[in-house]
Formats: sequence, C-alpha cells, structure tokens
Amino acid sequence: MSVAHITNPITEDEIAKLKAGDRVLLSGTIYTARDAAHKRMIETLEKGEKLPFNVDGQTIYYVGPTPAKPGHVIGSAGPTTSGRMDKYTPALLELGLKGMIGKGFRSGEVIESIKKNKAIYFAAIGGSGALLARTIQSVEVIAYGDLGPEAIYKLTIKDFPAVVIIDGEGNDWYQLGKQQFQDQYYGQGAD
Repeated sequence: MSVAHITNPITEDEIAKLKAGDRVLLSGTIYTARDAAHKRMIETLEKGEKLPFNVDGQTIYYVGPTPAKPGHVIGSAGPTTSGRMDKYTPALLELGLKGMIGKGFRSGEVIESIKKNKAIYFAAIGGSGALLARTIQSVEVIAYGDLGPEAIYKLTIKDFPAVVIIDGEGNDWYQLGKQQFQDQYYGQGAD
C-alpha cells in the first residue's frame, strides 16, 4: 500500500483523491485545538466576532501538547479523542475547515458535515505522542494562551503519519475495516 504525501493547507482536489484507509504523511501548517479552545471559538462566532485564525482550508489537530524538554520544539503531542469536539465541528466545517486529526469515532452529524463540506478526518496513533512530536518543526501559540496545553497553536509539521478514517464521501474506515474483517474471516454478510 502506498503512502500519500500531503502538504497543508489541504485542497478539495487532494481530499477527493483520498479514500478511507489510505495512509498519509502530512506536512505544512496545521493548528491545534481541543475542547476548551473549540468552546471559545464557537462562543466567539455566536458573538459575531472573528475567530483567532481563518479556518478556511485549514486542518485542526486535536492535541494538548506537553511542555517541551530542553532542546526540543514541543513535548509529547499525541491525539485526543475526537468525539469530544463533535458538537462544535459542523460549525467549523461550514466555515471551510477541511481537515481534522484525532483518534476515535465521529458522530453521524459530523460525518454528514464532512461529506457536505468536502472535508476529511485523519487519525493519528494514540499513545505515540513522543514519536509524533518528532514530526513537528515549529510551534507558535496564536490564541487562548491562558488555556495552557489547550491553547491554539500553529504547528509546522513534516511527514506526520496518519490514516484517512472518514473520506470526503463519508466513507468510514472503522466501519469498512470491520466489514472487511468479518467478510474475510466469517464469510460475506456476517454480522
């Protein structure tokens, strides 16, 4: 299986080529945001104010990095559970957010919004935060610094490994993989 090299910000043309289950190496600029930052972004939108960065065409990594050790750019930077952002995600996708990186399942509402807005959801391997941190070349706090690790950071990454979990057509690798396993080991149509 080949690995796609993607440079962020990701385009709709690139998203259209990627399918659930594809392995990718992501490079370029991405942003971080977890629960508290998402909540603030939505409150900002509800007040009619501008977000601290333009989400149009961007990718958000659901991570709260640990402090950097001497000689390192960042500490451990493993993904957090994506479902915690589900209630906020459709609003950001409507504003043009194109990519999300996290771990775990997404709600039906988020999957429909991914399809509608031609976006994509990647998963990074949980428990590999120290290894993932090696792909991060620069870090800059751009908003909500008072949130500490849950602030919004701008990251420059190179060859960050991920898997397409939900592609632009709404195909869900967690469901497809389960079905392929069942078909292979238990016969077609097994439940």
